[in-house]
Amino acid sequence: MALIKPLGGEVSVHMKAPVEEVWALVSDVTRIGEFSPETFEATWTHGATGPAQGARFKGHVKRNGVGPTYWTPCTVTKCVEPGNNEAVFEFSVGLDANPINTWGYRMHAENGGTRVTEYFRLTPAWYIRGYWLLLGRLRSKTNERGMRATLEAMKAVLEGVSES
Repeated sequence: MALIKPLGGEVSVHMKAPVEEVWALVSDVTRIGEFSPETFEATWTHGATGPAQGARFKGHVKRNGVGPTYWTPCTVTKCVEPGNNEAVFEFSVGLDANPINTWGYRMHAENGGTRVTEYFRLTPAWYIRGYWLLLGRLRSKTNERGMRATLEAMKAVLEGVSES
């Protein structure tokens, strides 16, 4: 048994939508405020206008949905557009030379729809390992709840479910 839980986590949800539609939604960072309990807006920066390897954006985050509120720089690290019924959209959070963590979405066709996995991985620096040792269990649960809420909200949009 490991002393430290892996520096990350993931949540998967099946959506009744093709990979291309799911990809278009998860890679449009300007829409994240519609879905995420923590990141309430994001804008492309440094001349970027959409998803591409190396594209930059900034996210406006309200930690744990209550605060503190701050802007964080992000860089797209993997941008695999739909092909062979699979796709990946991943980005690092923090300064290019020293990212704090990486978030991403893996998508693959499954049962007439798409299996979407949202994941996060913390950078394995000593100070991050210390943080994870002390608060990892709580932060992991918070992140997993947030990822599930994000994916379920995206699913409702993609599947045309109204909240009435």
